[in-house]
Amino acid sequence: MADNLTSLAPEKAVELHLEAMKQDSAEWTRTSHESHLRAFTEWCREHGGVDDMTDLDGRDLYEFRIWRRNGGYSKGQDEEIAPKTIHSALTTVRSFLRFCAQIEAVPEDLYEKVPLPNLSTAEEVSDRTISPDRVPAIVEYLARYEYASRDHVIWSLVWHTGARLGAVRALDLHDVELDENKPGLNFVHRPGTGTPLKNDEEGERFNRISDRVRTTLQDYIDGPRNDVVDDTGRTPLVTTKYGRVSHTTIRNAFYRWSRPCKVGIVCPHDREPSTCEWARDDGMTKCPSSRSTHDVRKARVTKYRNDGVPRGVVSDRLDTSEDMLDKHYDRASKREKADRRWEFLG
Repeated sequence: MADNLTSLAPEKAVELHLEAMKQDSAEWTRTSHESHLRAFTEWCREHGGVDDMTDLDGRDLYEFRIWRRNGGYSKGQDEEIAPKTIHSALTTVRSFLRFCAQIEAVPEDLYEKVPLPNLSTAEEVSDRTISPDRVPAIVEYLARYEYASRDHVIWSLVWHTGARLGAVRALDLHDVELDENKPGLNFVHRPGTGTPLKNDEEGERFNRISDRVRTTLQDYIDGPRNDVVDDTGRTPLVTTKYGRVSHTTIRNAFYRWSRPCKVGIVCPHDREPSTCEWARDDGMTKCPSSRSTHDVRKARVTKYRNDGVPRGVVSDRLDTSEDMLDKHYDRASKREKADRRWEFLG
C-alpha cells in the first residue's frame, strides 16, 4: 500500500460513492452507477481477489473489462454484452475511481487506466425496442383484466404520453387535470423533494391526454390508489401503501407485462410457462421478450412518426431534441421510413 492511501474495501468504497452522489446527481444516474458497480464489486470478490481498493491496479482493471465484456455478471461467461453496455460500465468505473482518488483510496491517475472501447455510431445506439404493434395488445389486456390497477395506469401513461419513467413517478395528484374538456398532465421539475425531470426546468410541460386515459386515471384515483403522502409531504399520483412508487416498481411493471405469456400470447421461445423460470416474477428480467420502460418510449416515438406526427410535435411532447429522436428513439425500419416519405411524394 502506498503511504498516502487509506485501506478501504470495494463494497464500502461503492457505498461512499453512491452516498456522495446524492448531493448533485439525478436518481437515475445513481441507479445506473449502483447497477454497474455491483458487477465491479462481484468481480473484486469472486474473481479478482481484490479485498482492498489500495491493491487495485491497471492489470486488474483490464481483467475486469474482459470479464464484463464476455458476459460476466449479466449473462454468464458465454455471451458477449453489447459494446454500448460495456462502455457505460467502464465509464461508471472511471467515475467511481475518480471519487476513490479524492478520498485517498486509490492513486489519482488510476482511472486513466480503465480501457474504454471506441464505439461506432451504430454501436452508440441501443437496438433493444418493442414493436409498436405489440404494445396496444398489452394495454388492452390490462384494460380488460387489470383495469385501473397501478400497472395499467403506468403502462397507459407511458404509452399514451411517451413520458420517461422519472416523469411518471414525479407526477403528483394535483398535477393531473381531469376536466372533461381538456384533460392533461402537468410535468414539473421538483429536485428539492426527490423528483427531478431529465432536462430540469426545460423538461416542464403540459401534455393533453385522451378521454380514455382520463377515465382510467379517475377510476384509479377513486379506486385502488393508496391515498398516502410521500416522505416529503407530497401526494403522488402513482402510489404504493408506503408512498410514492419506486423506480424499480415502475420498471417491473414493464418487465412483467411485456412477457407474451402474461398477456395470453404463445411463448415465442418454445417455453412452457408453468415450468419456465422466466415466467416467475424473479425471472422476468431475463425473459428475451421482456422490455423496459425506455423500450416502450421508443416504440411510442416510432408509432407517432409512422402515423405522420411531425418531428417537432413528438419532440415537444416527449421532452427530447429532434436529433435525439432520430438517433435514439425512432426505431422504424427502412421500409417504414420509405412509407413515410411516400406519403408526401406519392
